[in-house]
Amino acid sequence: FMADGFERASVDDIARAAGVSKATLYSYFPDKALLFKEIARSECDRMAETARQQIDLDAPIRDVLTAVATQIARLLLSDFSQRIFRICVAERDRFPELARAYYESGPEMGRKQLEQGFEEAMARGELRISDVSLAAEQFADLARSRLWLRAVLGVQTEFSEAEIREVVTGAVDTFLARYGAPSDRG
Repeated sequence: FMADGFERASVDDIARAAGVSKATLYSYFPDKALLFKEIARSECDRMAETARQQIDLDAPIRDVLTAVATQIARLLLSDFSQRIFRICVAERDRFPELARAYYESGPEMGRKQLEQGFEEAMARGELRISDVSLAAEQFADLARSRLWLRAVLGVQTEFSEAEIREVVTGAVDTFLARYGAPSDRG
């Protein structure tokens, strides 16, 4: 799928790359769309778990948000995320279930995890948020500003650590200015 896109991807080629027969592949995934959705879901799960393991949730809120924003930026700039996004957009009209599956296993799952983290930070008095879902989406959008659109459109394909750090710092500063407890706003 990553090399050929959804429509041009051959089940024969996929089975060959997986080292299984076409019949075996079809016994697990009766159609190509189900296979694509499972690949997207499992890869999104794997990437999210890897990101979670790299974040110390007991650190000060600014440090946690910086680590989370860095993970969001890196995830969205990854080759996999870029390719999956492009496939889902390209196939949206013919296979809307692909885009829905990607959204549910990627952006929506990420939003829910952010919401949970924000709820816990609110319970500790570190954040003050009235609409946690909106705040989670805003934070994710802040973490991708300037970088993601350039990447997805192919305007820029390489991003320096300084560029990522600048966007992450701005995202965290902006978010804490709006939602941080008074002691974390500065």
